[in-house]
Amino acid sequence: MPTQSALPQLNHLAVHAYDRQLSAEFLAAILGLPVGAPFGPFLPVDLGNGVTFDFYEKRDEPIQSQHYAFLVAEEQFDTMIARLEAVGVTYYADPRHSQPGRTNSLFGGRGAYFLDPDGHNLEIMTRPYARP
Repeated sequence: MPTQSALPQLNHLAVHAYDRQLSAEFLAAILGLPVGAPFGPFLPVDLGNGVTFDFYEKRDEPIQSQHYAFLVAEEQFDTMIARLEAVGVTYYADPRHSQPGRTNSLFGGRGAYFLDPDGHNLEIMTRPYARP
């Protein structure tokens, strides 16, 4: 088994969007992050752990919805919920979106799910999932 420092690490994700500017600004606004400078066809949002969300425009075919979860600080969670409310985005306690306007308390933390402009199912959570 490789040592922790030798394990592969995620560096970036290419996230399909109909309008990369709109999608990058949406995510950045909710998470309280800046949108980076364009890099080729990508518009990045740098996350706190060195991973970059690179928004890539895909206009000619439907975008397949994906799920992306963000581990956020407990003290930032309420601010992010308030940002969602301010822009009129409904958040949910569950990934199937059957409990609108509610958050969850999974694994001793708090969490919520919401859709981005392209239909990606985003999640903010204050505790990582406990794995067996």
